[in-house]
Amino acid sequence: MEPVNQIDGRAIPFGRKNVDTDVIIPARWLKTISREGLGKGAFETIRADPDNIFDSAEFAGSPILIAGDNFGCGSSREHAAWALLDLGIKAVIAPSFSDIFSGNAFKNGILTVALPQDEIDRLMEVAKTDPVHIDLEAQSVTTPFQDRFSFEIDPFRKACLLGGLDEVGLTLARGDAISAFEQRAKVARPFLAQGTGIAA
Repeated sequence: MEPVNQIDGRAIPFGRKNVDTDVIIPARWLKTISREGLGKGAFETIRADPDNIFDSAEFAGSPILIAGDNFGCGSSREHAAWALLDLGIKAVIAPSFSDIFSGNAFKNGILTVALPQDEIDRLMEVAKTDPVHIDLEAQSVTTPFQDRFSFEIDPFRKACLLGGLDEVGLTLARGDAISAFEQRAKVARPFLAQGTGIAA
């Protein structure tokens, strides 16, 4: 997973509340186990309108999505995070998130930023014309107009995102400790290695 720290660019001022995972990626797209190509189905029902904000040339390539309260509610489908990534979204700013969606987003390298509604409203206004800047290290969202909004994030999640460490990366980072444990275990309990394929 790519490290996340500074995220700059136009933000899509979506703002809708209670956007569930079926809106983010409809169920008919769940037949795939690949993460690639799901961006085409992201917000499919909304994008059926030719004037939708997601296909607006003005917001093409925007790495930030500004949403409403309770973003990502509904099912536990990880495809929702995959679809956002494939759409180019690296961060979602909203007043609150579904716990499951927030966890899936984190595991896939998407930063979720929870801010109060009045700050969301301000960012929605700025996003119509100007870029937004997110600094994960400083835990802040800023605008060209001297707005500065601080956000909280779990320290473990912050460290993982800054280091680009997903679950596999975290395991590999502990490779030496795992190997040392296995060596000690073989000496202390050699009977456990029998029939496991672990060399004694």
